Order: sequence, then structure tokens, then C-alpha cells
Amino acid sequence: MKTGQTTLLVLIIAIALAIRALGIEARPIWYDEAFSLLLSEKGPAGILAGTLSTTGGAAADIHPPAYYFSLWVWINIFGQSVLAARFLSILASLLSIVAGYCLAKDVFNSRVAFLSAALLAIAPFQFHYGQEIRMYSFLTLWLIAAVYAYRKGAATHKTKWWILFAISTALAQYTHNLSVFFLVPLALSPLWKQDWKTLRSVILAGIAAALLYLPWLIHLPNQFMKIQHGYWIEHPGFERIITLLLSFVTNLPLPGGWLLPGLSATLFIVAISLWQTIRFIRDSTTQKLFIRADKALWMLYLAFGPALLLFLISQWRPVYIERGLVASGAIFWIWVAWVLSETRLPKAMLVLTVFAILSGSGIGIYQHLTYQNFPYAPYRVINEHIRERFTPGDVIIHSNKLSMLPALYYSPDLPQTFIADPPGSGTDTLDQATQSALGISAAPDIQFASGKAGRIWLIIFARAIDEYQHEGYATHPHLAWLDQNYHLENIWIFNDIHLHLYSRP
Repeated sequence: MKTGQTTLLVLIIAIALAIRALGIEARPIWYDEAFSLLLSEKGPAGILAGTLSTTGGAAADIHPPAYYFSLWVWINIFGQSVLAARFLSILASLLSIVAGYCLAKDVFNSRVAFLSAALLAIAPFQFHYGQEIRMYSFLTLWLIAAVYAYRKGAATHKTKWWILFAISTALAQYTHNLSVFFLVPLALSPLWKQDWKTLRSVILAGIAAALLYLPWLIHLPNQFMKIQHGYWIEHPGFERIITLLLSFVTNLPLPGGWLLPGLSATLFIVAISLWQTIRFIRDSTTQKLFIRADKALWMLYLAFGPALLLFLISQWRPVYIERGLVASGAIFWIWVAWVLSETRLPKAMLVLTVFAILSGSGIGIYQHLTYQNFPYAPYRVINEHIRERFTPGDVIIHSNKLSMLPALYYSPDLPQTFIADPPGSGTDTLDQATQSALGISAAPDIQFASGKAGRIWLIIFARAIDEYQHEGYATHPHLAWLDQNYHLENIWIFNDIHLHLYSRP
């Protein structure tokens, strides 16, 4: 790489870092992030107990342990602060941009590669999960690395690339079970050109990856049993096509005021990109142009093929979540970069498309930084509010685990408990074995949790209250029981969290 090109790539990475540093410490963590921190701090034995122990034949947690192990090593070096933990994800996200650059350069050229890196730097979907204390930035990194290794292996037939392919594939599987929905379409790519030699290499590398993954592979049946017994994911409908496109361009959720401009920008970008791709294929009169069109179609296939496979499987067993397709979202922007730089888009349309991209990016990044509603909340502030008014004999009860774990992370010294989810329901996702690994235990009901406490601090999401009221109840059952047996002293509202203080009559 020439000096000027290196400088440009470093500048793009610096911009990506600056964007990912926005709100890195100020943004509160939510349940999944707190779970990652609380489980990882338990070390290898606790991580394995929390993910492999079984209750009723199902695994405690549904995710493989690679990210938790990585986070455990990281926090033991750099500390357990939110800033330190999120920087691990940022590091993986920055490396995935470099991997995306390398892939785009190998598939297309330097111009597409630099534009791809720039688009990945500002894409809200990549920004969100490139900052979150979860495994998704690593998932993106390993899957893009697998695509790059596949591409080099298919072109050169050198063993070293198939070794990298096997390692990247295994790491992706150790990071998230949904990586298989990306890897299967990738492995079927040789059928695109009826390249039987490459297909044979893919099969051999796949066997090697399976052997590397075997120590965890034998536990997959128990993990999938957890999903079978009940999980919150529903069968996806065709509306998820729109939510997927919005995720790629603006990220979700979008409030009502931003939804129309976000959707308009998204549909415009997708429509222009599809139209230009079709035009390029139609006008490919030479072998060179046909090859370039074929490469672009391959990127389009990897952007949406995994989503289609995940959608179809989810009609049988629901596992469809947009964040599991974050690597496909990265490939999407490589395709768009090719459209912008290689399809001779008319200048006026180019300006409008760039404006739509920047608008979508701005909307998504702003929304992520300012969003404070469910399941986010100022847990540190809530804890300090309680601490200033806490008296001996008080009990802090969380109506749901979603607020319990973040509050526990910020203030592990406060006596807190939470009400268990209805057994076997779609929200019953925190297994008893995982609770034991975390050192916590759910109360079976509000009466048990209250015990003989003189005062009770109940923390409950407004959304939970609304759901019961929409079903015809006067209020949430936890509040109803407390209203009957205790005296309500005060209510404080922190965004979507309601804090109720009750005392004995």
C-alpha cells in the first residue's frame, strides 16, 4: 500500500474511532451488556457453568463462550469499567473495517475499498454493535475474515488461505451460533460458478473448522433445547424485510418523528443500488464488465442470502434477530460502495444518494446516542437516589431481571432481588444455573420477595405496566399486591423506569 493510501485508511479508522467513542461512558448499559460483564468477571469456571450447566435438559445460556472469555481477559488487564469493556468491542469493530477494506480491495479495487471503509465507519448499525459490550463486533470481524480467506483461497488455491478460512469459521461459531446462517451461504458460493475444486477445498476446510469447533459442537443440542422450551423471539413476518433494511442503513429503533425520513433514505439507497446493479448487468457487453457484475452480485448475495436463510428457518424455529446479521450489514455497504464508484451513477443521483446515506447515518447515530427508553435507563442515578434514602430493613425489588442486572453491576453492595419470569414463558431466559453462576437468585413472586420488610423499593418499567393495562388490568400485578398490603409513599420517574416506595401501614 502506498503512503498516501495508508494515510487515508488511517484517517478513516480515526474517524470511525471518534464516532465509536461518542457516549462510550455516558450511555447507560442495558441488560445484555450487564450480563456480559457480570458473567465474564466470574472467570472461566463461572463462564462455563453459566453457559453449559443444564436445568431440565436445556443449557443455561444460548451463546458460546468465546466473547465472554475474551472480555474476562480484557477486564483483568484494563479494568471492569464501562469505558474499558466497550473499548474491546470498538477494537474489534475497527479491525472489521480494515477487514472490510481488504475484502473490497480484493474483490473490486482500491477506490471501492476506501469508500467501503468510509461507509462502514459511519454506518449506525456497525457503530451501535461496535460499541456495545456484546459479541457482535467480533462476529462481524470473523465472518468478514472468513469471506476474505474464501476469496483468496478460491483465487490462489493456496493451503494457507483455507487454514485461515477454517480458523475464522470456527472463531465465528465460537462467538455466536447464528454465524452458521452466514457461513452456509458462503460455503455454497462455489456452486455460483460450478467451481468444484473450490467446493472441495471448502468442504475440507469446513471439516477442519468443525473439528476445531467440536468441543462446543457437542453442547449445541442442549443450547437449542433452551430455544425450543421457550424464548422471546417470534416467527418473523414479511415486515422484517423493512426492519432489516432500516437496520442496515439507520439502525433501530427510530422514534415516530425520525421513522419517515429514515425509511425514505433507506428505500432510496436500496432502490438506486438495485437499479444501478441491474443496469450494469444489462450493459455488461464485455467479459471484464461481466466479471465485475458477477462480483457485485456475490456481495449482494452475501448481504441478503443469510437473512433469507434465517427468515426461512425461523418459520419453523424462530431465531430471527437483526443484530445476528451485522456482518451481512457490513457486506451491504461494500455492495453500495461498488454502486457509487463503479456503475456511472448520474451526478445528480450520486449527490442524492450520498445525501441519503449521510442523512441515514446522522439519524441513526443521533438516535442511538440520545435514546434513553426501554430497556435503557439511568441505573447509576437510580441507585444513588435509593442509597441516599435507604434505611436498615429496606428491600429493593426489581419487577424484572432487565433492570436488576444493570443496577447490580453499578451497585453490587445494595441488597437487590428480582421477580422470576413465568416458568416456560418466552421471557424465561435466565436459567437457574446461570443465576447460580452470577451469584443471584430470583424470587418466585412479589410476596416472597417482600418478606417482612418495613419498606420496599420497587423498580419497574413503564412498558411492563402498560402491557398489563392494555390487556384490561388496572395495573401491574406486582403493584396491585403492594397497593393491597403496603402504603405507597412516593413515585419517582426516571425515563422509562418507575421507582415506587412502599411502607408498612
